[in-house]
Amino acid sequence: MKVPDGTFFYSIGMGIFDFISREKKESLDKGLEKSNKNFFSKLGKAIAGKSKVDDQVLDNLEEILITSDVGVETTIKIIERIEERVARDKYLNTSELNNILREEISALLEENDTENVMGFDVPSETRPYVILVVGVNGVGKTTTIGKLAAQFKQSGKNVILGAADTFRAAAVDQLKLWGERVDVPVVSHGMNTDPSAVAYDTIKQAVAQQADVVLVDTAGRLHTKVNLMNELSKIKRVMQKFIPEAPHEILLVLDGSTGQNAFIQAREFTKATNVTALAITKLDGTAKGGVVIGISDQFKIPVKYIGVGEKVGDLQPFVNREFVDSLFKE
Repeated sequence: MKVPDGTFFYSIGMGIFDFISREKKESLDKGLEKSNKNFFSKLGKAIAGKSKVDDQVLDNLEEILITSDVGVETTIKIIERIEERVARDKYLNTSELNNILREEISALLEENDTENVMGFDVPSETRPYVILVVGVNGVGKTTTIGKLAAQFKQSGKNVILGAADTFRAAAVDQLKLWGERVDVPVVSHGMNTDPSAVAYDTIKQAVAQQADVVLVDTAGRLHTKVNLMNELSKIKRVMQKFIPEAPHEILLVLDGSTGQNAFIQAREFTKATNVTALAITKLDGTAKGGVVIGISDQFKIPVKYIGVGEKVGDLQPFVNREFVDSLFKE
C-alpha cells in the first residue's frame, strides 16, 4: 500500500516499521539535543568531585531542574522521590544519578497520564471527529494544525480544516497554504468575519462529506478570560447544532521555547475552557525541554504531541519514556 509521501507499507514486512521507529527516535534525539547538552553541562559541574548522592548533590540537582524549566512544584516531587531512593538504598553513586532520574521522572509522568494514548486516537465510529485548536499567536498553532492534517491524511483519513482565526489575515492564508500543500479542503470566510460562522460551515461541510477528522483553528489573541470563554462557547454551540458532543477534543498549543511563560498560558487557557490535550512545539530550538515534564505533571492534561523540528513527521506523538530517554541521554 502506498501513502501520499511515497512510503510503501506492508510490502517489505516489518523492516519499514523498524526504519520509521528509528527515524522518529533520531528526530527526537536531535530535537532535544540543546536541552540535553544544557542539562548535562550543569549536572557535570554539580557532581564534580562527588562519589555519592548527598544533600549537596540533591540541592544542586534541584537548582538544575528548576533552571531547566521543569517548574518548582514538579522539581520538588522529583527530588523527594530521589531522596526516598537514597534513604532506602543507603548509598547511591553519582554515576547512577542519571538513570535514577530517568526512572523517577518516567514513573511520575506515567502516574499523571490517565489515558496513556499516543497522539489522537480517532474512533472509527465517531465521524467526523472534531478537534478545536486554541493557543496564543506565535506558538505554532496553525503549523501544528497543518502537520496534524498531513498525518491524518497520510493515515487514510478524510480531513477538513476550518480557518476560524479570522482576526489575523496571515493565519487564514497560512492555513489555506497548508490545505493546498497536503491536499485538504479549508473552509474560510476570510479576515474579520465571524469565527463561529466559519466553524458552523466547516462542521456542516464535514457532515455532508462524511469527513473523518475536522481541525478548527481559533483566534490566537491574548484574550481576557471572559472574552475567550464567550468566543469559544459560541463556536462550540454552533458546532453542537450538527454534532451534540462536539468538539471531541480541545487542543492547546504551547511554545516550549518560552519556558515558564508556557505555564502561564496553560493556566489561563485551562481556566477559560475545557482543554483536553496539549501540543508543545519548538522544542528543537531551545534548551527548555524540561517544560514538557512540568506542564504534564502540573496540569494533568495529556501531552499528545511535541514539536521537535520543521518536517511534518517532527510533530511527534508524545511517549513518556522515549521523551525522558532522549532528554537525559548520556
